[in-house]
Amino acid sequence: MENSIFELSFWDYFAFFGYFAVLSFIGWWFGRKKNDSSSDYFLAGRTLPWYVVGSSYIAANISTEHFIGLIGAAVIYGISVATGEWSTVIAFTFLIWLFIPYLLTSKVYTTPEYLEKRFNKKTRLIFALVSILANVFAFMGPVIYGGSLILIEFFNLSPINACIIIGITTGGWAVWGGLKSVAFMDVLTILIMVFGGLTVTFLGLVYLGDGDGVVAGFLKMIDVNTGGVAWAKDWIDINVTNILKGSNVGDNYNRLSVIQPLNHDTNPWTHWVFSFFYIGLWYTVINQTMVQKIFAAKDMYHARAGMVFASFLKLLLPVIVVIPGLIFFAMKPEFLSSTDWSFQSEQANKTYIVMVNILVPTFMKGILLAALFGAIQSTVSSVLNSTSTMFTIDLYRDVYKKNESEGHYINVGKVSGILFLGISVLFAIVLSTVTKVNLFVLIQALYTFIAPPFSALFLLGMIWKRVNGKDAIVTIIGGFAMAGLLKYLEFGPLQNSTSQLANFIKPFANQGLITWVFSMLICIGSALITKSPSGYQVSDDLVFNINGDALKEGLGTKWYNSIFLWWLLCVLMLVGIIVTFSMIL
Repeated sequence: MENSIFELSFWDYFAFFGYFAVLSFIGWWFGRKKNDSSSDYFLAGRTLPWYVVGSSYIAANISTEHFIGLIGAAVIYGISVATGEWSTVIAFTFLIWLFIPYLLTSKVYTTPEYLEKRFNKKTRLIFALVSILANVFAFMGPVIYGGSLILIEFFNLSPINACIIIGITTGGWAVWGGLKSVAFMDVLTILIMVFGGLTVTFLGLVYLGDGDGVVAGFLKMIDVNTGGVAWAKDWIDINVTNILKGSNVGDNYNRLSVIQPLNHDTNPWTHWVFSFFYIGLWYTVINQTMVQKIFAAKDMYHARAGMVFASFLKLLLPVIVVIPGLIFFAMKPEFLSSTDWSFQSEQANKTYIVMVNILVPTFMKGILLAALFGAIQSTVSSVLNSTSTMFTIDLYRDVYKKNESEGHYINVGKVSGILFLGISVLFAIVLSTVTKVNLFVLIQALYTFIAPPFSALFLLGMIWKRVNGKDAIVTIIGGFAMAGLLKYLEFGPLQNSTSQLANFIKPFANQGLITWVFSMLICIGSALITKSPSGYQVSDDLVFNINGDALKEGLGTKWYNSIFLWWLLCVLMLVGIIVTFSMIL
């Protein structure tokens, strides 16, 4: 891909390192006070206001998966890759109205701890172990790898050195200052990422407009992405079989439709409609990296308001990390001249870097690079903090040493954080030397393998009092067995098959749906033949109760701070987006 060699000026370096200086000051300032308790270090003393809760939640979510992987995926697949971001608003809705009240009233440090209260200790330990492994190999490792691509392009570093530098510079403040440092650093990070991302989108449309303005650029982007020019239609027709798995897929592919057929490589319509159930529940509700910010909120109102704020940011996110991919598709047709699909997917990871280099002037380029590194830093910091929290609270303290001092547990959290960071860097080095897949696709495939059994278990356990600890273990084992079987079929007997069954099973999104449905059925069947759990495991602060007081707490006292009003506005905006991209375009 041409134009990928950066020439940075003094003012670019000034802006870039100035951002890190300010970020480091914030990390030091909010982490400077002595942490007297585990709550101070791991949950920021439960003092975070709503704007910090929402900012930190989204900052932890935005990473190289988005700026590197998602923009690259949009170049290849079109607008459909945005559905995962927009559908998250649905998951946030359940979190705001159903799950936050019970997560907070249970007074736990971690989601594994909640699962022990609701089910049993075995469920807690299994979930903690799986979560730690997922954090290292599905979160931090790929994110550090994505960051290394940037350093390699900027400074011509080796993959090993780039991964090491990314790991050290992104994880340090999380180890030193705990969650409070991480959360308040995320506020600056979100501001820079939103400003920087919108800048690239705006300048890209100006570039396409070729002197006629942003509107002209937008219309050209639409025209090219719908096959309105010969080269775009030819590329779509040639590569449609790579996007839509199967032999009878037709000749056309609608890059601007959010509704895609069942055999779509990454985003079949089932993913858009059902992803909340088989990924969203796990990622947004019981994923400790995300929910740790909610546990750290001042009170119920700040937790709920924070997630409403996060919902609006999620609606905005595709403008920052998907639309640039559509713009680049219209900007650089020569990039798509290769018929090697794997080469195109690999090169697409460099889209954001190339766009910044082509479009952005001096000084602003440094700010944009800071936005990209901010995405990496915030994700690694949050994941590292949550990983050390689960290791310390759910494994070390609960299983090994229960009666040590608070300072002892804080030190364990810091040491374990350093070790997990080191393992993640090693895995990133492996990815940098062997991987040829799109980063977004890699991470999403890992999510759809890990999430479905826990999503099914948590949903049924929250709304149905019959589900007990034995049912939980059966569901987890059965769910992972099904996920493993589907992977075996994909890369084994069905690898070269073009049957309808093979075309349905091969997309990882459909595998996630199948595993989730299977896990739900196993859990329901087991619950019907086992004893009901003890009363304390299904108390009103653990299981849904329509008449429970927790559901009515923290809803706001005036119209302008009403949780319902702002949530409703966000949902209506989501509906408008769906209608626009599924019917008009």
